[in-house]
Amino acid sequence: MGKIVISQNVTLDGVVQDPTGEEGSSYGGWFEQMTVDDRRGWAEVQYDEALRASALLLGRRSDAYFGDRWNTQTSDWAVRLNGLPKYVVSATITAPVWQNATVLKGDVLQEISNIAAEIDGEIVVYASRQLVHTLLANDLVDEIRLTVFPVVTGAGERLFAPTNGSRTLRRSGSRAVGDNLTHLTYQVVRTG
Repeated sequence: MGKIVISQNVTLDGVVQDPTGEEGSSYGGWFEQMTVDDRRGWAEVQYDEALRASALLLGRRSDAYFGDRWNTQTSDWAVRLNGLPKYVVSATITAPVWQNATVLKGDVLQEISNIAAEIDGEIVVYASRQLVHTLLANDLVDEIRLTVFPVVTGAGERLFAPTNGSRTLRRSGSRAVGDNLTHLTYQVVRTG
């Protein structure tokens, strides 16, 4: 049985939107404020996660973003990511950008549940804010990993959407990364 893992870079106030500033928002670019040691530590965390992953689950925009950047790379990290099976949730595309990817069609929640039942290991979700909201709302998330950047933007789309109920999480790990980042891991607690 697969475990769905949300893996996000997030500001201290929970913003995940426009980390690189490419969207042109006034609060974007917070990802680029890392020191050299932050970037090195962040890359180690992400590479380790890629080595443990069995598959990736992405939204359409994240597929395009990562596919454009990783498809032509040849580092060990790129080879690992490019070789993983990827599942892209989209109602508008038929062909994904990132290699080794499949577009999910039909009942997406059922498709994701089927993938989780078939894959043994971690199914990691990078970026894909809208998909994350859907997965959380439908209780399909097993673990949340956050790399917290010491930036407060005051605006922007947040990782957690407004909900009609609360969620209980249990911290299962925390560590300093580089000079200024913190990596937090939470298990989703299911009752009943």
